[in-house]
Amino acid sequence: MCGIAGYISLTKNIKLNQLKKATGLMQHRGPDAEGFYFTEDENLGLSHRRLSILDLSESANQPMFSNDGRYAIVFNGEVYNFKELKLQLKDKGASLKTTSDTEVIVELFAEQGTDCFAQLNGMFSLAIYDTEKNRITLCRDHAGIKPLFIYFDETDFIFASELKVIRSIKGNQLTVNKNVIPYFLHLGYIPHPFTIYNNVEKFPAAHYLQMDINSSNFKNIHSAIIPFWNLESRIEKKSVCNENEAKKILTGLLFDSVEKQLVSDVPIGTFLSGGIDSSLITAIASKVSSQKINSFNIAIGNGRFNESKYALQVAKYLNTEHHEFNVAEQQVLELIESIPNVYDEPFADSSALPTRMVSRLAKKYVTVALSGDGGDELFMGYGMYTWAKRLSNKWLKPMKHGLFAASKLMNDKYQRAGNLFDYSNQNIKSHIFSQEQYFFKENELYDILINNDFDFERLNTMEVSSKRLSSEENQSVWDFNYYLPDDLLVKVDRASMYYSLEARVPLLDYRIIEFAYSLHREFKIKDGVMKYLLKETLYDFIPKEIFNRPKQGFSLPLHKWLKGDLKYLLDKYVCKEMIEQHNILKYEAVQKIKNQYLKGHDYLYNRLWAIIILHWWLHENNKQQ
Repeated sequence: MCGIAGYISLTKNIKLNQLKKATGLMQHRGPDAEGFYFTEDENLGLSHRRLSILDLSESANQPMFSNDGRYAIVFNGEVYNFKELKLQLKDKGASLKTTSDTEVIVELFAEQGTDCFAQLNGMFSLAIYDTEKNRITLCRDHAGIKPLFIYFDETDFIFASELKVIRSIKGNQLTVNKNVIPYFLHLGYIPHPFTIYNNVEKFPAAHYLQMDINSSNFKNIHSAIIPFWNLESRIEKKSVCNENEAKKILTGLLFDSVEKQLVSDVPIGTFLSGGIDSSLITAIASKVSSQKINSFNIAIGNGRFNESKYALQVAKYLNTEHHEFNVAEQQVLELIESIPNVYDEPFADSSALPTRMVSRLAKKYVTVALSGDGGDELFMGYGMYTWAKRLSNKWLKPMKHGLFAASKLMNDKYQRAGNLFDYSNQNIKSHIFSQEQYFFKENELYDILINNDFDFERLNTMEVSSKRLSSEENQSVWDFNYYLPDDLLVKVDRASMYYSLEARVPLLDYRIIEFAYSLHREFKIKDGVMKYLLKETLYDFIPKEIFNRPKQGFSLPLHKWLKGDLKYLLDKYVCKEMIEQHNILKYEAVQKIKNQYLKGHDYLYNRLWAIIILHWWLHENNKQQ
C-alpha cells in the first residue's frame, strides 16, 4: 500500500522540487521509502511513497523498472493473484528478481500491454511510463478501492493518490467547483468524476488511460479513458437458481479471496464489528490462516453506539486474538478538527471517525487489516432496498404527494419517512439514498441554494440496465457505482492510510461482484431476510443465534453532539456571517432548518452536518490561498 503521484508538463510549468515537496504530504501513505523518476528534460516526473507489505527489501522499492529497462511503474495497492501471474511469466521464460507483486505487474504489462489489466485481481491504482514510446498509462481497479485523482489543463497533467498533492503543486490556480455543491448536500459526498476543484477529477474505476506525453494538449483526455471491465457485460443472463449450488460457489469464492488477501510479509488482522460481513471474513480467515487471527473492535461510550459485545461473542467463538478498545466519546470528538485535512474535500460521513479510531488502534498490532465492506451493496443489506421496491409500486405513485403531505402532520419518525415520497420519478435512486442518510432531498435544495441551476439526471442514469434486475437490485447497482467507491471506500482508505495501515476488502474481489449481480434476487432477500445467502454461508461457521438481532452498524450520536459538545461548530459554520460570506445558501432557509433541529426535529442533524462540513472546508480553503 502506497501513495503515487506524477506529472506531465508540456511547457515545464511544474518543477522537480514541486513534485518532491507534494509527495512528502503523503508520507502517511508510505512511511517506509520514497522514490522518484524524472525524464532528462524534466517534463515528466513520477513519485512513490512506500508502505512495505510484500518483499520488504529495497529491491522492491518504486519507481520500479522492467527487466529490459523500458517501463517504469509506480503502483498503489495489492494484486492478490500475483503468484499465479508470476508462474505464467516464468513459464514464458521471464526472470523475476523480487517477491513483490509490483514486478509481476510491470513485466506482465511489458508482455501484454493494456490487455493485462483485466487479469489483475486486487485493489490498485498505477502509472506506467514507456521510455521508448514516451507514453504513460494510468489504471484503476475494478471497484475503485484505491484512489486516483487527475488534473489537466492545456499544458499540464497531474495524477495523485490524494487531492492534497495536486493542491500543493497547483496552489491558487485551483478554483472551487461550485457546481458540485448540490451533489454534496444531496449525498454527503462528491460523486465521481467530480471533485471540489475545477479541472480535477476522480479517475473512473475499471478504466485505463494511455497517452503520449508530447501531446499538444490534454483537451481530449476523456476520449482516451477506456474500460477494461464492465459490470453489465459480466451479469449472467441466467442466474444460479439452486440454493445449495449458489452457496457452494459463494463459499469457494470467499475462501479463495480471503486466502489470497492474507498473503503478507507483515502482521495482519481483521476489523470485527460483530455484524454479518466482518464476522464472515474473520471466520474464513480463522479457517485458512496457519496463525491465530488478530481481530479489532472499538466500544464507544461503553458500547452504546456499536456492536462491540457481539464482536466479542464472535471472537470468543472463533478463538481470535481479540483486541477491544474502550473509547470515550471525548476521544472520538478529538478527531473532529482534522477532518478537512484527512479528506481534502467536503465529506460528511461521520462514521469516518470511528473508522479512524479503530485504524489508529489496530496499527499498534498489525500493518494490514481485512474489512467487510461491500457486503451490503452486493447482497442487499440496506433498508433503502425495501424502499426501492415500495416506491416502484405503480399503485403507490399516484398517492405519493398525499402521503408526503399527510406525514407533515405527524411526528418526527413519520416526517422523516414521509420525505421518501417527495421525489421526481427520474431521480429516484439518489433520492432514496439521500433520505435514508438524512441529507437534503432535491426539492429542498431548490429552496436553500442561491443558485439552484443543477440537475441530478446524470447521477441517476444507470450504467447497468439489465432487464432481469429488480428495482431493489438496480438500487444496489447505484450504490455500487456511487456510494461504495465515492463514500465507503474513501472513508476506509483515508482513515486507515492516515495511520499507515493497509485495509483490504475481500468481498470486493471482482469475481464475487460478478457472482453477486448474477445471483437470483431471492437469494439476496428471501422471506424478508436481507443478505440471505451471505447469512446462510456465515451460519456454517458461526451459530445463527449470535446474530438474532436487528442490524445496528457503526453509528455515532451526532444528533446529540450537535446540541452539546459540537454545538460550537453549529454556531461557527451555520451562522449568518459564514453563510453570507460564502454566498451559496440562503440564510433564512438555513436558519429555519437550524431552528427546527434545535426545537426537537433531530432527523435534520445530517443536513446541518453537511452545511457545517461545507463551510468549514471553504473556510480552510480560503485560508490556504
